[in-house]
Amino acid sequence: MAVAVDQSAQGESGQSIRLSIIGMRCAGCVKTVENAIRNVPGVKAVSVNFADHSAVVEGEVDPEALRDALQEVGYDAAVMESFEDLEAQERMEEERYQTLLRKSAAAGAWGIPLMVGGWLDLWPPIGTSQGSDFWSIVSLITFGVMYYAGGHFFSGAVKSLRGGAANMDALIAMGTGAAWLYSTIVIDFAEVLPPEATHPYFEAAVIIIAFVTLGNALETRARGRASSAIRKLIGLQPRTARVVRNGKETDVPIEEVGVEEVIRVRPGEKIPVDGVILEGHSSVDESMLTGESIPIEKSEGDEVIGGTVNLRGTFLMKATRIGKDTVLSHIIESVRQAQSSKPAIGRMVDQIAAVFVPVVVGIAALTFLAWWTFGPEPALGYAFVTSMTVLVIACPCALGLATPISIMVAVGRAAQSGILIRNGDALQTAGRITTIVLDKTGTVTEGKPKVTEILPQARWSEELVLQMAASIEAGSEHPLAGAIVAEAQERGQALMSVTQFEAVTGKGVKAVVDGKKLLFGNAALMATEGVDIGSVSDQLDALADQGQTPMILAVDNEVAGIISVADTIKDDSKEAIRQLRQMGVKVWMVTGDNEKTALAIAREAGIDQVRAQVLPDDKAKVVRDLQGRGEVVGMVGDGINDAPALAQANVGFAIGTGTDIAIESGDVVIMQGSLLKVPASMKLSRATVRNIKQNLLGAFIYNVSAIPVAAGMLYPFFGILLNPMIAGAAMAMSSVTVVTNANRLRYIKL
Repeated sequence: MAVAVDQSAQGESGQSIRLSIIGMRCAGCVKTVENAIRNVPGVKAVSVNFADHSAVVEGEVDPEALRDALQEVGYDAAVMESFEDLEAQERMEEERYQTLLRKSAAAGAWGIPLMVGGWLDLWPPIGTSQGSDFWSIVSLITFGVMYYAGGHFFSGAVKSLRGGAANMDALIAMGTGAAWLYSTIVIDFAEVLPPEATHPYFEAAVIIIAFVTLGNALETRARGRASSAIRKLIGLQPRTARVVRNGKETDVPIEEVGVEEVIRVRPGEKIPVDGVILEGHSSVDESMLTGESIPIEKSEGDEVIGGTVNLRGTFLMKATRIGKDTVLSHIIESVRQAQSSKPAIGRMVDQIAAVFVPVVVGIAALTFLAWWTFGPEPALGYAFVTSMTVLVIACPCALGLATPISIMVAVGRAAQSGILIRNGDALQTAGRITTIVLDKTGTVTEGKPKVTEILPQARWSEELVLQMAASIEAGSEHPLAGAIVAEAQERGQALMSVTQFEAVTGKGVKAVVDGKKLLFGNAALMATEGVDIGSVSDQLDALADQGQTPMILAVDNEVAGIISVADTIKDDSKEAIRQLRQMGVKVWMVTGDNEKTALAIAREAGIDQVRAQVLPDDKAKVVRDLQGRGEVVGMVGDGINDAPALAQANVGFAIGTGTDIAIESGDVVIMQGSLLKVPASMKLSRATVRNIKQNLLGAFIYNVSAIPVAAGMLYPFFGILLNPMIAGAAMAMSSVTVVTNANRLRYIKL
């Protein structure tokens, strides 16, 4: 067995080291690995995930010390220091898969002819001289086959017991080892045993190993599909970049790119690192980041993200973030952490699995004693068969896989849709949300003011009103001024020459254009300058009631028109809120904006409950109050000024643009600013919890019903005993079924 280590991050409190464990075969291994690592000096915390055979270790510790500790309990370790080493890990998994197939085939090739020959009564009976010779040879060959095909079970059992916890290896080793030992003893002592108790079980021993090993192989392959999301993310990272050095363009490995280096990106290439466009323009496919397939137009000054694809056009960019500081690296690390995290339901199952194997051994011992004492003849034969069947069928692999494999698949599926789930508890809780609290600016709305209305008066045209307002506002730094100038530029209007510009704080601006005195601002500015606005007062009130900010343009003290600016609702906010309400979720909007604007936005978006003029710290109080009423609260904000409320909520949804700040802000990060990702996250959560319950129910029913049947409880009533070989096949297939069921989450529509 081997363990690959990824020294992924340096935290303030020490290292975070990821171990990718090759060869962990059952839920019982979780306890063995955790105990071994936890006892290493310097380890502060360890979390082992059976689903993807990984462990995350926190603390100041030498990876070689971890390797030594793991070797003592039967695991080898190889240090992984970069994402490229994932390929080595995948090769190890593929080699393990092929090795398991070969071992299963070898065991089956020997066990099946033995079994068929027994059914057809082709083999000489034990107790005769010919039978003794024949079965002695069979015993030796079976021992060799078991050593090759199942030796890892026996060595794993010994080392796990040395580590203080029994695992699946112990059950398989005890069951198949007892079958071989009993059958070998029968050869030499057939004359002193009842004739009915002299049946050999060599074929059962090797066919059980064949079935269980085949199950391990199929599980390895299915688990690889479950972790495909992380491999796809890592695969997005380019291997080289074309840097411009001393006026020459040179292709260099991505590791050699420095901050502020100039990089050439050509059509069809992946953008190598995060940066800013210096020269040129293009359209970029950012679907890996946002889950949206529509290309984004990029030009000088725009940010580009490493791993996204340049579709057309060529440009020069300056690198701003490299290596593990890039957005893609942050996403990969967050997905890995979430896939390795354990929600409450998973921690409970781990505790059950840790004590399950000793309990099963106890049940097997009681089964043996009960049949030997009270069973019909041959009592010893019945006692042996039933206790062996109990050991083989009762492995808690399916139980241990039920939760983490679903979490792993769901987190990967979310990442492919632009939803970054940062821990398993958030995934479990999101589906139970009863109230969603939304920030307004940048969440429900675009967060950027836009011109919504241009209302010219009398002899003035719309184009001239906008051109004059934009000309006078070009010298202002107010956000609303920027919206007006941007609108004029979009319409291709040239700005007029402005003189005597003067900003009037809280009211507007004054200037002279073409010898005319221009005023542009609110009603207070007009009152100060003696401009009569009675003719437009109704229009001003109507626009204000709609949550817009109307501004008046006056030329030589005569009203020329009104330009209204508003922070418009995002295109999909209404649909997202409709979906949330349809799911039975109450929707609140909490904002620092004024009440009139907030109510207008809420009416348009379909939100019933509004709290306006709320400070950031008070947003957290609103969340606490709702929680005090028994609500499960989700908070959606921009991830920075809403941080207290995001932290207070049961699940915090950070609307991010892919920056490391946004990624660190919430339990769930919406990589694109679409509110539709919130109901999508909740749907995924509900589907995942449903999937986990299906897995747990199936595993629970399997173990609870299979153990009594294996122990022979049906025999007194129906004469039914479970064949140990069937038990081995059923145990192997239970794990494969759980993994296959979890993989259905990969195809859920969000």
